[in-house]
Amino acid sequence: QVQLVESGGGLVQAGGSLRLSCAASGRTLSSYTMAWFRQAPGKEREFVAAVTRSGPRTYYTDSVKGRFTISRDNVKNTVYLRMNTLKPEDTAVYYCAANLYYRGTYDSDYDYWGQGTQVTVSS
Repeated sequence: QVQLVESGGGLVQAGGSLRLSCAASGRTLSSYTMAWFRQAPGKEREFVAAVTRSGPRTYYTDSVKGRFTISRDNVKNTVYLRMNTLKPEDTAVYYCAANLYYRGTYDSDYDYWGQGTQVTVSS
């Protein structure tokens, strides 16, 4: 199994930037496809981005394309989400997730989850 711990969330003004980190332990990160999801108050958790274990290939939801970048550092066992030009609608708890293979963008496509980190974007 792999354990995931997110960090880097916080309060930022609209137009600002943040970088989220997800540190993995228990198994090497290079074995997994990694993803970020988010859940805003009163809404269902939604897919944000994913990076496969080989290639690697990246996938993004349309609302963050061109603003967010997912990357991985297999040496540091960490995956990142760089978020630029943040908008108030990006406010959510952001979760890191892992699975051995890329299967898609649903919650059920990922077996391992972190506890989440809060991102708040003020207008």
